[in-house]
Amino acid sequence: MDVLYLEQLGTPTGRMLMVTDEKSQLRALEWEDHEARLRRWLSRHYAESTLHSAARARASGPKAALAAYFDGDLHAISGVITATRGTDFQRQVWSALRRIPVGHTTSYGALAAAIGRPTAVRAVGMANGANPIPVVVPCHRVIGANGALTGFGGGIGRKQWLLAHERAQLGLMNGAFAPS
Repeated sequence: MDVLYLEQLGTPTGRMLMVTDEKSQLRALEWEDHEARLRRWLSRHYAESTLHSAARARASGPKAALAAYFDGDLHAISGVITATRGTDFQRQVWSALRRIPVGHTTSYGALAAAIGRPTAVRAVGMANGANPIPVVVPCHRVIGANGALTGFGGGIGRKQWLLAHERAQLGLMNGAFAPS
């Protein structure tokens, strides 16, 4: 049984809720206005766990890293240790997402090719949408093949803000990041 902690962080995009474990590994991250989705995800993947919403003795490493990211240190989140529950395929996609450099975007097709599954574009999109740790696992850096912004669980406005914050060029990398 996992012991999980619920922390809150004020950001320019709205208050975020983060779930960390006893080792300060980030398990889930969501905006407060999507708390119901976070709670459903937690009950599906961590039903046997205990969630503590009382404040920790000190802020976790992921909370400090996210605060630094939102304050302008765009690489602060790159060292955050995550521990997600999902299928092997989902975790493969989430790992590939973390290899998209700050300031760059890619398409679902390029992401599928980067993991060696070029025909799995829809499955990559589904895994991207199931990502429980937005921002740190940067699903916001995936855009449409035509360069258009596509869906984002936190909303397109937040996706636009994150990409602007990272000074992302909305051109595609075409899989130029390191494959799995």
